[in-house]
Amino acid sequence: MSYFMCIDAGTGSGRAIIFDVNGNQISISQQEWSHKAEMGVPNSMSFDTSKNWDILRKCIKESIFKAGISSDQIKAVTTTSMREGIVLYDKEQKELFAVANVDSRASNEVKYLKEKFPQYENEFYKISGQTFALGAIPRLLWVKNNKANIYEKTQTISMISDWIGFKLSGVIASEPSNAGTSGVFSLEKRDWDASMAKKCGVKDDIFPKVYESGEIYANVSQKGSDECGLSTSCQVVMGGGDVQLGAVGLGVVKENQVAILGGTFWQQLVNTSTSKVHPNMDIRVNPHVIKGLNQAEAISFFSGYVMRWFRDNFCSLEMLEAKKSNQDTYTLLEKLASKVPAASHGILPIFSDTMKYSKWYHASPSFLNLNLETSSKGAMFRSLEENAAIVAKLNLDNIFDFTGVDVDTITFAGGASKGALWSQILADVTNKEIKIPKVNEATALGGAFVCMKAVGEYSSIEEVASTLVKWDKTYTPNIKNKEIYDNLTSKWIKAYSSSLNLVDQKITTSMWSAPGL
Repeated sequence: MSYFMCIDAGTGSGRAIIFDVNGNQISISQQEWSHKAEMGVPNSMSFDTSKNWDILRKCIKESIFKAGISSDQIKAVTTTSMREGIVLYDKEQKELFAVANVDSRASNEVKYLKEKFPQYENEFYKISGQTFALGAIPRLLWVKNNKANIYEKTQTISMISDWIGFKLSGVIASEPSNAGTSGVFSLEKRDWDASMAKKCGVKDDIFPKVYESGEIYANVSQKGSDECGLSTSCQVVMGGGDVQLGAVGLGVVKENQVAILGGTFWQQLVNTSTSKVHPNMDIRVNPHVIKGLNQAEAISFFSGYVMRWFRDNFCSLEMLEAKKSNQDTYTLLEKLASKVPAASHGILPIFSDTMKYSKWYHASPSFLNLNLETSSKGAMFRSLEENAAIVAKLNLDNIFDFTGVDVDTITFAGGASKGALWSQILADVTNKEIKIPKVNEATALGGAFVCMKAVGEYSSIEEVASTLVKWDKTYTPNIKNKEIYDNLTSKWIKAYSSSLNLVDQKITTSMWSAPGL
């Protein structure tokens, strides 16, 4: 039997997952990681290529061992990663500089571009669907201004998913879905638009060749084989951004389909066949993995990460109990939360805001309206699940208004979809049917699908997705909770607005703000 591997450099972990030709997950190896600030560089989030490659290659070896197969049986491998993160290389293809997705060190450069060339961001948004906030151009300007030696040596740029492919094959190449998040890319042409870089005074000759997802562009090199254990006969297939590949793994491959990916960040997205962008730059638009489709997207910040923060800092007893009983800590916390009524006794968590892409910043993290009698650990945990669902609903409402699309069913996947209570809350808050796929590792499964297309098992990515995506559960809205959650949502909107005012008055500190604000 043929097997396929997807290697994923996520925000919170690196992992390698193996699937068989029928789309069954055979093994996974995963290790949590973090991206540290560079000393003396405010708001930085560096990506350690040396340390993180060591983690990934160990995951690759362990996943092969767990699968109990020979590396020769893995016919193709593909890569995915958090988007926006970039890697710079010198002429010998040695990594010079790398940052993770929400690195915000280029704040002064964003301000400079907006003040010096006030028309550029809007012009570039119309071409790329991206603002300057997390784009490659301000980051390149930062390197030019602060690390001149590295800037002068820079010969090539790639996204982090492309970097994994390079470590496997020795070939640096890109594809539209992740490169599109760099902001130096044309939605319509599905290729780099170097004129943007030239206009802003950074190098315009450093962009690698673009392949479409599902194209074979190399084999695993001998060096790659020696380091990670894959065979040199294994073909390296162009993958994609984690969200877009996740959509493929969910079968969201046709126009007007809708999905929510619930990971460290939550992404709410709608497939569209046009390159239309939002008149106020409030919605992000990215190339999809599927040629001919783009995705209108809104992002909820840290929805999954906040849960991890809550678990690690307030739930030591549950973590100990989970370890003793061989359960997941989140399962135990959901049991506590399920005993709490809808709206969590009025607790209003202030973490992620709805996406405002043109002016993107958050309030200070907090819990509002705590009650000394009813605000238990279970209530606080439930309130965080409700908060994520409320932000997701509001983000989707904005996308529906923008695209003219509306649906009765939403596909939900990622780590959050493993929570039965969370999935039901999402159905209740959105008043939509929520469908959960059998394989929750949707991004990796999407990677396996593009591999299958590449080696000829299927004629197209759409065909393999429609054939192999299987469904696990469906959650229907509890109508009794609709009025409760509509009321909670209305209160949350007002509470969040007031919390933002405290940031504006410099009384509290924003959880995260886009560079240049």
